[in-house]
Order: sequence, then structure tokens, then C-alpha cells
Amino acid sequence: MKSGDHAAIDVPAESSAAVKGKAPLIASQREEKRGLNRGFGIADFLLRLGAIISTIAAAATMGTSDETLPLFTQFFQFEASFDDLPTFLYFVIAMALVGGYLLLSLPFSIVTIVRPIAVAPRLLLFILDTVTLTFATAASGAAAAIAYLAETGNPNTNWLAICDQFEDFCSTVSGAVVASFVTVVVFVVLVILSGFALKRQ
Repeated sequence: MKSGDHAAIDVPAESSAAVKGKAPLIASQREEKRGLNRGFGIADFLLRLGAIISTIAAAATMGTSDETLPLFTQFFQFEASFDDLPTFLYFVIAMALVGGYLLLSLPFSIVTIVRPIAVAPRLLLFILDTVTLTFATAASGAAAAIAYLAETGNPNTNWLAICDQFEDFCSTVSGAVVASFVTVVVFVVLVILSGFALKRQ
């Protein structure tokens, strides 16, 4: 071989049959991704419906918590109501806002079912769900702390337990707090689902 000669390397061209064989595989992977994301969207929609029910139940239950003791006179009346405590009032307002957000988010959740590859609506829901989760957790935690004090009291701060007298009031408040924590758990699942779906985009 002369020094001026150049060695030619033959690279076999990919056959058209191989290219055609890859096309169905790629299409199958896309359909699989679309199907899985659509499943995430359906689960997201159903979870939002469940969260709406628990949120409305929490707000309505707390909003109707009111008890008057049968022992009262013309000048004294012993009554316990949710609006006597700013924390419970904040709880009702917060749960109402969370429920309103969940209702408004349903159309975006439907979009993720109809267009499972769309990133924008899922990303928007992911961000807003995270913010709402923080808001709902704060309201639920604050209400749970006050409900615990009403149940057990605190002798160090002269906070007397009132649930021995206002049993119906305390049980109603406890039910509202439990319903709100159900909403918080649902929001955690929603955020996790959105994160998985975004990762697969």
C-alpha cells in the first residue's frame, strides 16, 4: 500500500427494513406513555372529587359547631361556637378557599386526561397544589392544636379543658379536623402523582 493511498472503511447502511421495524416500537412506546399519563389524569380527577367532598365536609362541620349548655340564667348563658375562636374561624375560611380551588382545578384535570402529553396544565396544577397543600396543612394543624387544648387543657397557662362540658361541640370540631387532614393526605398524593407524570413527559 502506498503512503498516499487512503484506506476506505465501508459502513453498512441501515436497511430500510430495520428502520421500518423501529417505527412501530417508537409508536408503541409513545402510546404506552400516553396511556400511563392518561391513567395519572383519571386518578388525579377522582382524587380531586374526593378532596372536594372532604373539604366541604370539614368546612360545613366546623361552621355548624355550636352548643349551648342547658344551665343558664337570664344574665348568664354558657355557649361554645366556632366563631368564638379566631383559629376555628380561619379554619372555615381556609377550607372554603381550598374547596373553591379544587372546583376550579377540575377543568385543568380534565385537560390532562384528554391531552395526556400536555405539560403546561399538569405543571400548573403541580405548583398550585403544592401551595394549597401548605395552606390546608397550616389551617388543619392550627385547628388540631386548639381542639387538643380544648380536650386536655393546659394547667401551666390556666387553659381549662371545656370538652367535659361541651361534648357535642368538641366531637363536632374533632370530626372537622379529621376531614381536613383527609384533604391534606389527598393533596400529598396529588402532588406525588403530578411529579411522576411530569417526570415521564
